[in-house]
Amino acid sequence: MRRLLSYLNLVFTTLFLAIVAIAVSLFDPKGELVHRIARLWASVLLKVSGVAVRLEGIENLAHPPYLLMANHQSALDISVLLAAMPLSFKFVAKRELFLIPFFGWAIKRAGYISIDRENPREALKAIEEAVRKISDGTTVLIFPEGTRSKDGTLLPFMKGAFSLASRAEVPILPLGIRGSYTLYPSGSILSVPKRKGTITIRLGAPIPVEGKSSSYKAGLMGEVRTAIEGLLQ
Repeated sequence: MRRLLSYLNLVFTTLFLAIVAIAVSLFDPKGELVHRIARLWASVLLKVSGVAVRLEGIENLAHPPYLLMANHQSALDISVLLAAMPLSFKFVAKRELFLIPFFGWAIKRAGYISIDRENPREALKAIEEAVRKISDGTTVLIFPEGTRSKDGTLLPFMKGAFSLASRAEVPILPLGIRGSYTLYPSGSILSVPKRKGTITIRLGAPIPVEGKSSSYKAGLMGEVRTAIEGLLQ
């Protein structure tokens, strides 16, 4: 019964709030109000599904903008980040999300960034868009693994995330998301948790990027990976 209610909530809340977000976006060029609607959507989804989110290390958010880099275990990850993070941000997400009727239209109007991993030219455009947003003072979130882990382990990182980091020249803030894989390990793009539980987001110390040459990309990748691994322990 709980899962049935969660599915009904997902469908009707998503449809209603997406329509509201699309209408609001006409008067909200930076997408700040739409982001608040997205946070409300995520909070309602998690509340009805019986999922609590615990945020640790909030003191590391003192001086945005940042480039947020998080591990990616589940379709719930974006929802928990939207619901819990106390600052506005734009996420980089796969193109397929933006093709979902109403939901996809709303996140596009919010200024979130679509990336087509199979098309290098389009992926480069996504990086350029993210750099522009960061230059304007906006925090951007990216999953450096590029896709969800099928078994909860940390996957190899994609180089594109660190090309973005070297060009944006803002600190990278590593995030470790724990518990989302056990609540919802696999399934469709939009779904609900399989059971109740708590997801923990741990924020690490910012990793400076400014002043480091592009040749340091591999070292930066290793530094971020080590930080996220530590946050997941």
